Order: sequence, then structure tokens, then C-alpha cells
Amino acid sequence: MKSVITTTISAADAAGRFPSSSDLESVQGNIQRSGARLEAAEKLAENYEAVVKEAGDACFKKYPYLKNEDEAGGSQEKLAKCYRDIDHYMRLINYSLVVGGTGPVDEWAIAGAREVYRTLNLPIAAYVTAFTYTRDRLCTPRDMSPQAGVEFASALDYVINSLC
Repeated sequence: MKSVITTTISAADAAGRFPSSSDLESVQGNIQRSGARLEAAEKLAENYEAVVKEAGDACFKKYPYLKNEDEAGGSQEKLAKCYRDIDHYMRLINYSLVVGGTGPVDEWAIAGAREVYRTLNLPIAAYVTAFTYTRDRLCTPRDMSPQAGVEFASALDYVINSLC
């Protein structure tokens, strides 16, 4: 799984060198932020059902036509799949916070996601809306410490930007 540490080591190995001082500073910064990332992961895990529901609700509020019969949320089964997809991304964001890198999101969500959504005629903008709502709703210190909030918002931004 890709993390800052594995990426740094792989890059140095591919270049046939030891990690440089700047490589090691990058790893050290990643390790220093690990407490905040783990806090964000813990808070997300504690509240993920509410986070997923609010994100999905925000999506369907902005795009109510998606609940029409021939759209992505046109039946209970389809609606449940939309919430399931948001849940899946939130779990991958959680995993990314734990490992300190984008590996889980890159490997299990981003690769091919746009093509799959286009093929299935699922609106990418709806998912972007859900994750943007979650990011914008985040309130520190109510939800988590300010540094943990930065880490969580950064992970959400990564997913948002990857889908756009």
C-alpha cells in the first residue's frame, strides 16, 4: 500500500540512492502529523453512519432529480447503492488517514472510477457534492481538533479533486 514512507523509499531505490535529507524531512513531517490523522480517522469511524447519511442527503437535496425513476437514485435499491458508494469512499478516506498516504483511495477508488461512473451513467458531480458538503460541514473543535480537521479536509479534497 502506498504511503509517504513507501513512496519515499521506492523513489530512492529506483534512483539507486539512499533517501536524501529532504526525503527524510518529508517522512518526519508525515510521522509528526500521524497523531492528528489518527484522531481524524477515529472521529470519522465513530460517526461514519451520520457522516455518510448527511453527505448523501446533501447530494439528493442539491440534485433532487436523481430520485426520478430512471435516474441513479430512482428506486430504494439504487438509492441504497448511492449511499453505499459514499460509505465506501469514507472508509477509504479513513484508511488513508491511518496509513498517512493516498494509497487506499488511489488503489481502490480513483483508478477507473470516472470511467465506471460514466459507463453506468452515474453523476460524478453528485459524489463531489457529497464530499464537498462533508468538508464544508466540518467544524473544529466541535468535531475534532484543528490539526485533525486539516488532515480530514485534505483527504476529502484529494478525493474531490480526483473525481473532477
